Amino acid sequence: MATLAGGFFLLFFVVCAAALILVSVARAALASVIIAWLGSLGSILLMATAVARLAAQQDFSLPLWTLNGWGTLALQVDALSAIFLFITGLVYLSCCVFARDYLLQYFRNRYPVRRYALLHFALMASVALILAAGDVITFLISWECMSVLCFLLVNYEHKRQADKNAAYIMLAMSEAGFLAVAIGYLLAAGAAPNLGFAAVRAAAIHLSGGAAWAIFVLGFLGFGVKSGLVPVNFWLPRCYTATPPLFVPILAGVTLNLGFYGIFRLNGDLVPSPGAGAGVFALVVGSITALVGILYATTENDMKTMLAHSSIENAGIITAGFGAFLVFRSSGHPVPAAIALTASIYHLVNHSVYKALLFQGVSHIEAIERTRDMDRLGGLIRFLPSLSAVFLVACLAISAVPPFNGFVSEWLTLQTLLRSSLLSSALLKTVFALCGAILALTAALAVTCFVKAYAMTFLGIRRASWEPRRLSSNRKWRFSLSVLALACLLLGILPTFVIPVLDTAVAPLAGASATASLVPPFFSATDTNQQLPPDFLHDFHNLGAQTGAGFLPGRGLVMLLRGAESNPVVFAMSPAYAFVALAILLLAAWLIVVRLVRHRSLARREVWAGGIPTLLPEMTYTATGFSNPVRVVFQAIFRPNIVEDTRQTVAVHFRTAILRRREETYLVERIFLHPVGTGAVLIAKLLAGMHHGRLNAYVVYVLGFLVFILLLYRFS
Repeated sequence: MATLAGGFFLLFFVVCAAALILVSVARAALASVIIAWLGSLGSILLMATAVARLAAQQDFSLPLWTLNGWGTLALQVDALSAIFLFITGLVYLSCCVFARDYLLQYFRNRYPVRRYALLHFALMASVALILAAGDVITFLISWECMSVLCFLLVNYEHKRQADKNAAYIMLAMSEAGFLAVAIGYLLAAGAAPNLGFAAVRAAAIHLSGGAAWAIFVLGFLGFGVKSGLVPVNFWLPRCYTATPPLFVPILAGVTLNLGFYGIFRLNGDLVPSPGAGAGVFALVVGSITALVGILYATTENDMKTMLAHSSIENAGIITAGFGAFLVFRSSGHPVPAAIALTASIYHLVNHSVYKALLFQGVSHIEAIERTRDMDRLGGLIRFLPSLSAVFLVACLAISAVPPFNGFVSEWLTLQTLLRSSLLSSALLKTVFALCGAILALTAALAVTCFVKAYAMTFLGIRRASWEPRRLSSNRKWRFSLSVLALACLLLGILPTFVIPVLDTAVAPLAGASATASLVPPFFSATDTNQQLPPDFLHDFHNLGAQTGAGFLPGRGLVMLLRGAESNPVVFAMSPAYAFVALAILLLAAWLIVVRLVRHRSLARREVWAGGIPTLLPEMTYTATGFSNPVRVVFQAIFRPNIVEDTRQTVAVHFRTAILRRREETYLVERIFLHPVGTGAVLIAKLLAGMHHGRLNAYVVYVLGFLVFILLLYRFS
């Protein structure tokens, strides 16, 4: 199977190369067709590579060439790489399916589709190289190629100045992050005989505490730029808003994951963490990132910008899980560490799926309605019932509502934070409790955010004054979005099948198995084989834990964490059984309603609306009004500037309209960027004052600097 995985992976690069050649020589009109067919084929090959590697449970390596003094450059796919390759292939596949018709309709000869196709396949190959890199050189070169290609794709609609500005800010931040990552990798590889990851991993155990901290901070913040972590995430909302609709799901569901892959690889795998302090740092940063992201998402009315801030929120949840993993691992608790990292990777997979679904849905809405402003939308459920159904699934999933996938990973993350009772330090317990409260608040605000998103877009009265456009790609959209919606459901009701797959990547990093702790072998446990205590087994058999043992694969449908004898079950859940129960209840409610309605005579009457003959769209609740309580409660964080506040009245007493415009400065810019910029300007002015042209003063500067160097050398 490992050989088969290697064959699929090589074939993927053959497909990418063939696509680049075909796009270059074929007619421009065929570029979208090539993306649709060869892009889909390449995506399937990535997924096949991941499945073959996970089934073989054996890494495969492909040597490239040998550099004198630096070792052999190679491609290597392990379990962690395979998981990221699979989700990359799934997101790319969903985007390639409808690319043919959508590209032609969206760009409308304004921008060349051929160039987009070239960038599409080049980025696809560079992402695969990053995830399969087996050495520092291959990783860094592939990372730089990915950053440049992302810049070109974000800046694809270069005729709009706002898009150009957002792309250049992203490029500047990406390059700054790349420099930090490169320095971190070089520090880690300083004592290694070569630049292969295996050699770096072996040499890293001899690093000093200061070097380990430097590598952790450089890697965490350098990769955190791509993942959107505070305080290096101010570029992300602008960039996502400016990105072409077909590329933004890839930006959120693929390239954002690369930042976490880098953090997991460098700070979780290659270099041992410098202690529990590193985990606390990641946990606090993740919690703050999640809260800041969801606050701005809740008050945002542009759907793409809202989803961009939501990606920041989800990145914070993933980071918080990783921070808990580092704390537990450093404190000598491998089982909670394995559960925390499993929850983090599980949420990363979930976010990629439902965020790709949401962004593609928004792209479809924008193509039809020509706007993304929720204050101008409404009533789309009557025009787009299929899209409204899958969009509702995505909103429920990202709001962590069972039985969909977001619930499982967020529930598991919060349960992991509650395991802080195992820690001996009161300070660590306090930090875990505070971060858990912040994440709980984040989860509640997420529900508010996506209730607003769905209700103001699909329900109520239509507020747009134009007729919706009809697109020719409805079938492809429905297929792509339906597959992602189905994935949201399956990932939510079958975590006992997902966790063992993730555990193949988690166990080597945590030193313990999450599967053995979270998914007991109910299907195979009996009174005689002693896999589980008999009393424990009987209690759960009475609750139906062995339901499905005769025809379902796996270990069972119940997820739980076992404790000591005094507390045999720490937490337990069965999303599969909950889904069945929920389906039965909904079916029973529907049958009751149908039966009651059938025996009653119904008559239609006009709806009474407070004596108003017709309820106008302007009278309905808007997205701004819905989110205003959050804006008011958290005004200390937003700190808006009111640039216009006018009121129109009739006979002084009767107010007819209020016009208020606010300008908000992003929290990160206000706290971090503005002070740095102000300080840089002051230093520049001070230095400028020294350039006055007097030679004697310049001699004094040189002598003073020389004396400073001599004193520094003397007392060092």
